[in-house]
Amino acid sequence: MKSSVVLLQSDPGIAQSLTTSLLSSFRSVHVAGSTDELRASILKHRARVVILDMEMASLPEVERLSHEFPGLSVVCTHRLADEEMWTAALSAGASDICPTNDTHSILTAAVRNASRARSVAA
Repeated sequence: MKSSVVLLQSDPGIAQSLTTSLLSSFRSVHVAGSTDELRASILKHRARVVILDMEMASLPEVERLSHEFPGLSVVCTHRLADEEMWTAALSAGASDICPTNDTHSILTAAVRNASRARSVAA
């Protein structure tokens, strides 16, 4: 069964592009406008994957999400993602971090980690 994704992205154009790409692999994609809305959407739609713009949420927020929603895969994005940020994001509980404009890598990480989230939840 395909799962749901919740997306928190600061750039509406990128959010639209990601939504279009993600719909080919996920049952539904829900765009949140804030971290509070993100949490509510995770619960409402039983999302297994979150794609989180690091310009809208901090590393402590990634850590909170990971603890609050065990089995949730958090794929972070940032326009200047580098190895140092990748290490910090993974240490905070993220599954991966990708450059914001690399839709293919984001989709690949989301699909790969949705499969892992399903096996953890089972």
